[in-house]
Amino acid sequence: MRDLVRETQLTSADVVLPLFVVSGEGREEPIGSLPGVFHHSVDQALEFVRPLVALGLRSIILFGLPDQKDEEGSEAWSPEGPVQRACRAFKDEFPQLIVMTDVCLCQYTSHGHCGDLVEGEVVNDTSIQRLALTALSHAIAGADVVAPSDMMDGRIGAIRDTLERANYPNVSILSYAVKYASAFYGPFREAADSAPGKGDRKGYQMDPANRREAMREARLDVQEGADMLMVKPALSYLDIISDLRREFDYPIAAYHVSGEYSMVKAAAQLGWVDERSVTLEILTSIKRAGADIIITYAAGDLCRWLAGE
Repeated sequence: MRDLVRETQLTSADVVLPLFVVSGEGREEPIGSLPGVFHHSVDQALEFVRPLVALGLRSIILFGLPDQKDEEGSEAWSPEGPVQRACRAFKDEFPQLIVMTDVCLCQYTSHGHCGDLVEGEVVNDTSIQRLALTALSHAIAGADVVAPSDMMDGRIGAIRDTLERANYPNVSILSYAVKYASAFYGPFREAADSAPGKGDRKGYQMDPANRREAMREARLDVQEGADMLMVKPALSYLDIISDLRREFDYPIAAYHVSGEYSMVKAAAQLGWVDERSVTLEILTSIKRAGADIIITYAAGDLCRWLAGE
């Protein structure tokens, strides 16, 4: 009876699995602060995802770790960068899989910021040119969706214009429209080797105390051509997800971020909570708040649980 009248249904089609791709072959290196998550070379990423696709996984999002970094982050738009190589490999083997890509410079810059850094300040306008170039390189490699996470003003319009001019009008833009300067990103910054060398990202990520600002940020991205809107993090910002759901007739995504995921893993390892029950409750709450798409490191676990494994 509970199943019959359940208002919110959680399925494997709702989730997107993040993957961290590196160079070389045969590499599968565990990430200490993200139990169950690895740095994968492209061949190992394919091996990791193959059984999950058989269980119903439909979407992934790729994050790249380059061998070399520089001030500009030039490896971000290299045709042989880790994300570009992974895009081609995944679309060759799994043409039905939705391949999303993270578009940002922080993993690629020697200073760790999401844009050009000049005299200690992130310069918005030159940054968006590099971000648009990166998004285009992902589209050329086969990405279905590009997801700019940098929070530079105007980057959605620049990316949309660049994709249209290069004849990639069908590549969708999933905008990190509402991205807070959160303390929950710690494990990700270890995983992506993307912590800022100096300073922080409060100059271009949102104040966690602000709610109305989220609507302004989302409206601007809609006006510039975003196809989908994201709230990040998810669990501490369910009210913001709900606000966007009421305001916009667009697909709403939420990122169940590394800190939110790792807290459950750590508590479960100590025997304090039941990992499966707590994770399912959290993901259901995110969907109930209004998210159509949930990016989560627990996507593989969810697929296995729903398949009865």
